[in-house]
Amino acid sequence: MCSKLESLLEDSMEEMISIRRYLHRHPELSFQEKQTAAYISDYYTKQGIKHRTGVGGNGVVAKVTGAKPGKTIALRADFDALPIQDEKEVAYKSTVPGVMHACGHDGHTAALLVLAKVMNQMKSELEGTYVFIHQHAEEYAPGGAKPMIEDGCLDGVDAIFGTHLWATVPTGKILYRVGPIMAAADRFEIEIKGQGGHGAQPHTTKDSIVIASQLVLALQQIVSRRINPIEPAVITIGSFTAENAFNVIADKARLIGTVRTFSEEVRDFIEAEIEKITRGICLASDSDYNYTYFRGYPPVVTHEKETLHLAEVSRGIKEVDLVEEKEPEMTGEDFAYYLQKVKGTFFFTGAKAEGVEVAYPHHHPKFDFDEKAMLIAAKTLGIAAITYHVKEAQKALV
Repeated sequence: MCSKLESLLEDSMEEMISIRRYLHRHPELSFQEKQTAAYISDYYTKQGIKHRTGVGGNGVVAKVTGAKPGKTIALRADFDALPIQDEKEVAYKSTVPGVMHACGHDGHTAALLVLAKVMNQMKSELEGTYVFIHQHAEEYAPGGAKPMIEDGCLDGVDAIFGTHLWATVPTGKILYRVGPIMAAADRFEIEIKGQGGHGAQPHTTKDSIVIASQLVLALQQIVSRRINPIEPAVITIGSFTAENAFNVIADKARLIGTVRTFSEEVRDFIEAEIEKITRGICLASDSDYNYTYFRGYPPVVTHEKETLHLAEVSRGIKEVDLVEEKEPEMTGEDFAYYLQKVKGTFFFTGAKAEGVEVAYPHHHPKFDFDEKAMLIAAKTLGIAAITYHVKEAQKALV
């Protein structure tokens, strides 16, 4: 049965590429993916696959039921894009100014759509039920996973599998990890409220740019001097804004940053420490501030049995050259919410093209990936789902 699945997917590779390139040309931002959701729905309608739209917002959930009884396995792909200008010179370059698929979600969607089609063709041979979750708004917290779960996308699901095409890892490589694999991803904003004035008279002002600059440097000492070195943590300032004329001292400056952690204790500590340092610097400079901390996605923590099962089946796929356990990533993913509800795993599918020395990273204006990786992703997800029933049946007989 697995060999038939692989063969049908191989025969559908051109369709997979066509879908991906269409989506790449027509990206939509998080929470705005109306046309993408409609495209996904139309595809399922043409395949005669039952599905539900508007799940938790713009989500789409399809279902294929096998002829034999068994467990219910979910597979997930996200489909939102990023506010980045596409700088690639390719035929499938984004047609939407300032918006592009710079993270591979177009490939995730194409792989899952074709996998669903193939599994629907094989349903007379399949055991159990397969749920195909097409999730909106992964890129921007609060994300689409949580509202989709609240709207029932995991109802009756026994296990879930998901993958991310990883363009900086060679195609043919599968990376997995038992336990924490991706970090909690939080966001914070700090507005420094000083007192503006003439650039030639700094003594009459409270320079918000100088105050904010001191804060940027001081915040870096939280991780280097306040966190146990064996505890992973990141604090990054991504935006520093204080626009004014060249000869004006700014009365306000705004910092926006991110915090990445695995431990809830460290997460709580950093949130409090940022405010403590901000308060101290503003007190010393006789200025004021506004501080807001947004809790983003929790850490992605995989389940052991499902993760080892995924690693085992991926080793049998002919296009896979290497399967290995990886170090945790400090990037975030709202797949974490699915794994808090049901057993499952999340893994990385290498998508760096052969001959490319240094691939453009995710969220880069020239990001792209090796489209052959979509076939590997589809095969791995499909075989992991199909054979999960066999594993469970064998376990019951012991």
